[in-house]
Amino acid sequence: MMRTLGLLGGMSWESTVPYYRIINRTVNEHLGGLHSAEILLYSVDFQRIEELQMAGRWSEAAEILGSAARRLETAGADLLVLCTNTMHKVAEEIEAKTNIPLLHIADATGEEIRHGGLSSVGLLGTRFTMEETFYRKRLEDRFGLHVVIPDELERALVHRVIYEELCRGQTLEESRREYRKVLHRLAALGAEGIILGCTEISLLVGPEDSPVPLFDTTEIHARRAAELALETGSGSSETA
Repeated sequence: MMRTLGLLGGMSWESTVPYYRIINRTVNEHLGGLHSAEILLYSVDFQRIEELQMAGRWSEAAEILGSAARRLETAGADLLVLCTNTMHKVAEEIEAKTNIPLLHIADATGEEIRHGGLSSVGLLGTRFTMEETFYRKRLEDRFGLHVVIPDELERALVHRVIYEELCRGQTLEESRREYRKVLHRLAALGAEGIILGCTEISLLVGPEDSPVPLFDTTEIHARRAAELALETGSGSSETA
């Protein structure tokens, strides 16, 4: 039997949809036939979470997500998958409220980057992910990566497009052009690859937009979750 994945999503739902598709596709690639993943999904109201983010009320957001995680565990989830980069800021608080492991998105991404032999990477995401240390420091400390972020004006652009466009299902060509400029600038600053460190960014740009390899955290995280779900006999887990 495969393990049941508990997806904590809705931040935004636009990027939670690919998680479901990628996880099921990966399981089917491994098992064939009509096999698909065993998944429980708790999708939060992102408006409420976004308001707490902007107000800096992270502990309240952690309480909401921790409660959702407990409900997933009670329903039978064996492994938590938090379908967002930014809210991994409170990953430890969420995991502390359950007895099941959480697959940290930065760990899955860091492993993928090191496997590719890279040592310096650019990071795009919300301003919380780019500017605060919870994400960058984990990549630096656990995987020895040098992380490059955009300048202040570029960070503001990247952040605005995520919340005002991508989370609303809008992909505008003008924004794609601006993101391409940011990707090229990060490469010019020495980034050997670039992390799409917000699960919505891959809705806007892809490999054809970048001069260096892109690491799509949605794809990486979802695929690794499916692989762990299939590792039923190993007791393998990755924690926050």
